[in-house]
Amino acid sequence: MSVVAAPPWSDGAAARAVHAPLDGDTTADVVVVGAGATGLWTAYYLLEADPALDVLLLEAGTVGSGTSGSTAFGCSAAFPVGPDALARDHGPDDVRALRAALRDTVVEVGGVSAAEEIDCGFTFGGHVTLARSARQAAHLHARAAQALRWEDELHVLDQAGVTAHVRSPQVVAGAWTPDAARLAPARLVHGLARVVGQRGVRLAEGTRALRVSPRAVVTDHGTVRCRHVVRATGASGPGPVAAPVAAVQVPAIATQPLPAATWREIGLARGESFGVAGHVAVHGHRTSDGRLVVTCRAAARAGDTGHRGRLPHAHERLRRTLVDLFPVLADHAVTHAWTTPLGVTRDGYASVGLDRTTGVAWSGGHDHDGVGLANLAGRTLADLLTGVDSPLTGLPWVGHRSPGWPSGLRHLGARATIRGGSWVDRVEERTERAGRVIAALGRDRG
Repeated sequence: MSVVAAPPWSDGAAARAVHAPLDGDTTADVVVVGAGATGLWTAYYLLEADPALDVLLLEAGTVGSGTSGSTAFGCSAAFPVGPDALARDHGPDDVRALRAALRDTVVEVGGVSAAEEIDCGFTFGGHVTLARSARQAAHLHARAAQALRWEDELHVLDQAGVTAHVRSPQVVAGAWTPDAARLAPARLVHGLARVVGQRGVRLAEGTRALRVSPRAVVTDHGTVRCRHVVRATGASGPGPVAAPVAAVQVPAIATQPLPAATWREIGLARGESFGVAGHVAVHGHRTSDGRLVVTCRAAARAGDTGHRGRLPHAHERLRRTLVDLFPVLADHAVTHAWTTPLGVTRDGYASVGLDRTTGVAWSGGHDHDGVGLANLAGRTLADLLTGVDSPLTGLPWVGHRSPGWPSGLRHLGARATIRGGSWVDRVEERTERAGRVIAALGRDRG
């Protein structure tokens, strides 16, 4: 069976609305550069705050053609930097406020999807993390203790508790949080584009921003003069000065639609997503058409994105991981394999902000937590741009400025950061395996 080099949900992309490029010079109150999730949520909440605003969305490709349309990660309350590290920079009260806002964000995405009749398959099933070794189980216990300190909800599970959510061999423990939801991000962004278009937002596809200046954006189809500019380009560009990002390519695969008997052996009956404990995020979920999708936060090798009907190396490794987790899938085909660009900052921070001197706002560095962070960014940017002093505008990621990447080493440094976690996982796994052998030898000698 030939493997399609695109997500399975892209098969229906032809049915979406098409928007013409910018037709010469124009003006607007707010220009949003990038029609992914962050840009669309920003436009949505700007009009919620002030329906009279003239908002123009500029997109170099098509709506959702970047990370938002291809990501296989779900909507969660996660943030790229852990709460303990954030507290060292900002203090515990600010971190608790951010954690509460992130938990509320998952509910907000589901609420807006329902209210606006956006059929994105939003299912509030939570997220279960699997531990397949004593080290991973200890890691989950530490995370649960950390979650308690920051008022997050994370329940440690024994083997039977994990099996109630998902069935995978060699699992010794797990953890479950309710603060996560499964959805189809591409359908969400296309639904948002429909909603904001109906409310008067102008959307120009095929229009590349060549230069962002104070109160103006120069594109390949004309210049737009405005009061404010929002840079919401995600991983598709170097990002604003405040959030310089490097793009890493994260592999993802999808199986063929699986029969009901196979799903009974796997689980995930309540709409849960799942992951594996460790330093590199492995994430999977069941799609609305019965496929199993899995992705891993690790950079694909150069050239892996252009395969010809076969699985490239990074995706083949991911397939082996999937079969190791669920042996019942050994005889089921992988039909889709693709990569998603994620924007990573040097210090790992996501950020959002507004330079009131230049009128340029931004959000970036969302990494693999972008589905939820895009919504929180959109609400925060709307408050900043309309001058509302809200609890969101005081959160610790607002105004954060990440250091730049060394010249010429932006992508190399980002890949090293991501792969470093994978290396730590392998070392820990081998160390634990060696420890078990040594312990067994000691028992034999006793």
